[in-house]
Amino acid sequence: MSTQVLADTVQVAAEAESNHQTLTIGLFAVFVAATLGITIWASRQTRTAADFYAGGRSFTGWQNGLAIGGDYMSAASFLGIAGTIALYGYDGFLYSIGFLVAWLVALLLVAELMRNTGKFTMADVLSFRMRQRPVRTAASLSTVVVSIFYLLAQMVGAGTLVALLLGITSPTAKNLVVVGVGILMIVYVVFGGMKGTTWVQIIKAVLLITGAGIMTIWVLAKYGFNVSSLLGAAAENSGKEGFLQPGLYYGKEGATTWATIVSKLDFISLALALVLGTAGLPHILIRFYTVPDSKTARKSVNWAIAIIGLFYLMTLVIGFGAAALLSQKEITDRNPAGNTAAPQLAEALGGVGTGLGAVMLSVIAAVAFATILAVVAGLTLASSSSMAHDFYANVIRKGKATEKEEVKVGRISAVIIGAVSIALAIPAQSLNVAFLVALAFAIAASANLPSILLSLFWKRFNTRGATWGIYGGLGSALFLLLFSPVVSGKPANPTTGKSASLFTDPSIDFHWFPLDNPGLVSIPLGFLFAIVGTLTSRELDKAKWAEMEVRSLTGAHAEKAANH
Repeated sequence: MSTQVLADTVQVAAEAESNHQTLTIGLFAVFVAATLGITIWASRQTRTAADFYAGGRSFTGWQNGLAIGGDYMSAASFLGIAGTIALYGYDGFLYSIGFLVAWLVALLLVAELMRNTGKFTMADVLSFRMRQRPVRTAASLSTVVVSIFYLLAQMVGAGTLVALLLGITSPTAKNLVVVGVGILMIVYVVFGGMKGTTWVQIIKAVLLITGAGIMTIWVLAKYGFNVSSLLGAAAENSGKEGFLQPGLYYGKEGATTWATIVSKLDFISLALALVLGTAGLPHILIRFYTVPDSKTARKSVNWAIAIIGLFYLMTLVIGFGAAALLSQKEITDRNPAGNTAAPQLAEALGGVGTGLGAVMLSVIAAVAFATILAVVAGLTLASSSSMAHDFYANVIRKGKATEKEEVKVGRISAVIIGAVSIALAIPAQSLNVAFLVALAFAIAASANLPSILLSLFWKRFNTRGATWGIYGGLGSALFLLLFSPVVSGKPANPTTGKSASLFTDPSIDFHWFPLDNPGLVSIPLGFLFAIVGTLTSRELDKAKWAEMEVRSLTGAHAEKAANH
């Protein structure tokens, strides 16, 4: 009799699991179908280069603010930060602070001036008073590299998420998930352009804020809306001493004095990359061109700061909620980097094994999946736009390409960049997605930000300075990253026997640069290369500088230039 009861119980559990997976797949299918419908509609509205690159400049401040939020609140924000907070407490929230403070740099130094001066891409600003071909070539290469690094994080998040929902453990099946997400993002960009991508991002931002809001209120309700009680429960349940204090992950005391110094320097490097990286991210910079004027661009950033600020406050509650309601082993068993903590928390809130738990898990996972699709579409669009508008139209065709040719090349570029991202994401699936995004921020801050700021604010800046700054910052960041512990040399995990580096075999170790994040060294090098390049060249066009200064500060003639 007991054997029969056990068999029945197993059968019921299996049926419940099957129903949960059916619900999950159904929600995914509904979202994908809805967004593909938007893409098809947008494809019929995309006739000109301005439509493909900038959505016809038809979006209002709050719409573009939501879209910026949708572009920025990526899988790293929702999955990576929540997981890092759940595993490392106080230190995990440092990501949230860095990502949010970074917007002040974008708002005060970049947004309005970029919109006034440019047309479609970052290179429009850099090449305004310089020689077109060398600057646009450098800018398009940098844009593609930064976008691909950011895409890695989203792809890894997608593989982790779908594997959690469908109970996939096979590495081959996870790889197929990454390929599927890549194909979807290519479809969004190739057919929908900026208009379709923007509407997908707006819908995704609303869903993400709503989903995170429900989880935040639910977690707080469990602790009588007393944040102190939540933090106390998280610290106690984590079993880690100093969970609510700095130093558990970053800046922690090492076995030797040198190890302690390296840990603290790595934290400073991460902080620099997070705060300075946003203003150099290509997929954020092109968002300033989807609005009719610079005033609306500034409003967009204000809306984005409000939306993103609210969201990052919620990641604090979600991360500590996961630490309080889930054991550290439950989190790391599903994903060693903690990338599944947020959806696991959603399931725990509804009740593990119950219908409500399945609904919560499915809804939050579908929202996170929507997040990934929207962000990868924006990144692919930014890099393909740069290849088509900067490299093809202005370098290869020397400004003689038709709009139809540009859009066609943009679509081909989207397919190629998507394929490269898929190939690189497959071996990177063991890394935390928030950490991967921090690497993209470091590369953006090293390669793009020095040239953008000096181009906008330094009269003496010239072509050699811009190209040296981009290639020097990009090259130094990639070179240091290649020989860092991110690629090889991290100790093996006692449980899995694998290293947390890209080369998971701990016996492979060729690193000599001690920091995980290269920003502390590569960002100053980017500025240094730009300054030295400028000072070693006699090129100076005072008339063009005067025109750019007036245009960037007042917006004079910006609309005429943008529409021609």
